[in-house]
Formats: sequence, C-alpha cells, structure tokens
Amino acid sequence: MASGMNTVVVPVRDVGAAKALYEALLGQPPYVDQPYYVGFRVGGQELGLDPNGHAQGMTGPVGYWEVDDIEQTIASLVGAGGTLTAPARDVGGGMLIATVKDADGNPIGLRQSP
Repeated sequence: MASGMNTVVVPVRDVGAAKALYEALLGQPPYVDQPYYVGFRVGGQELGLDPNGHAQGMTGPVGYWEVDDIEQTIASLVGAGGTLTAPARDVGGGMLIATVKDADGNPIGLRQSP
C-alpha cells in the first residue's frame, strides 16, 4: 500500500526565518521557494516548510507516506480505526495529500504523486 515515507512537512509561522535556519542546517538552498511552500531535497527525502500549516490544523511536523491510491488508503485507515482529519486535496500539479489520525491522535500524512 505505502511505498515509503519520503516527505516531512513542518508548519512554520515565519517562512523566511525558517528557510534561513534550514538552509544553514542542510547546507543548501531550497529547490522550491514559494510564499506557500519551501522545499528542500536531502538524500532522497523532502523537507517542506508550510507557512499555512498552523492555520490548517498542523501542530507539528507530519511525515507523508507515498501511496498509489489515496482514497483507497484513506478508506482502509478509517476502516482500521483512523480518523480522517484532512481529506485528499490537490496541492499543485496533481499531487494529492491527506491526513488521518491514529487512535492516539498522531497524524499520518498520505501523498499520491501524479
């Protein structure tokens, strides 16, 4: 079902300050630098900074699992006791994301590439 967790998104309030900090940590500039998202690629992984994350209910970093069929995965997780907290939505270019919480309230991010 999931092929691996390859993206972690961090909600940030000051995207400029966060970008400077992660550039210093990672030793490289972001490959995406937009007002709505800043993305770094490091060793096959993506670290994203989301300035709208807090407004969308994110309380901390969320790891996103790559899945083939996001709607089917949501249905399976909800059927297994998860709670849908953010339905699938297109975040650009056909990339779909969604979030489900487990029984303890931990977020599970889902990502379906176009």
